[in-house]
Amino acid sequence: MTHPSTVAVPSAPTTVKAEAKSAVSNGHAGPGPVFDSIPDALDAFAAGHMVIVVDNEDRENEGDLIFAADAATLEKMAFTIRYSSGYICCSIPEERMRQLDIPMMVQNNTDYLRTAYGVTVDYRHGTTTGISAHDRCATVRALADPAVTDPADFARPGHMLPLRAVQGGVLRRPGHTETALDLCRLTGRSLAGVLCELVNDDGTMKRRDDCYRFAREHNLKLITIADLAAYRKTHDC
Repeated sequence: MTHPSTVAVPSAPTTVKAEAKSAVSNGHAGPGPVFDSIPDALDAFAAGHMVIVVDNEDRENEGDLIFAADAATLEKMAFTIRYSSGYICCSIPEERMRQLDIPMMVQNNTDYLRTAYGVTVDYRHGTTTGISAHDRCATVRALADPAVTDPADFARPGHMLPLRAVQGGVLRRPGHTETALDLCRLTGRSLAGVLCELVNDDGTMKRRDDCYRFAREHNLKLITIADLAAYRKTHDC
């Protein structure tokens, strides 16, 4: 990848990079996971693949499964529901929230990370209750579609959580919300990114080592928000 605005599209995602010298054994990592490069992750994201993004260990210390909303499929949504908390969100810019008349969920946001939740929505065409993988897929694809501009096309409340991303992305707020939109912007996808926290089978949150093993198992790229921010600074993008 020679320029952040020109992204090569591979035919299929490649495997996560080689393990650290002290390999994962007995369910524990040695010096920690080895992350993929940002250009490799951008290539995969541009091709419509999901990526896993972890934040700082002193922040949420969680990994989110993220993919472009305009690349959403029934299979991707079902996979996300199966391996995540199920609390699936769609990151969109503030101007898109205004265009679709999606208000903020609360006026006084007391969330400790100031996550900007909008009122939940369901796309009203070709859907039923809004909760199925099919219906949620239809909703995020509509949120990503610039041709969908009528607020009346969405029922409120619904089952998809719009998140308002901060302008400036991860350089202003190092959150998964901004990461999802930065990935879309850097790869030329529509500005809407689907994201959800990964969880273990026992219901606990997947931390860095858990995300590393999951990425290897499912052949997904694994990056950090810090690395994405550093990439943006280096390439002024």
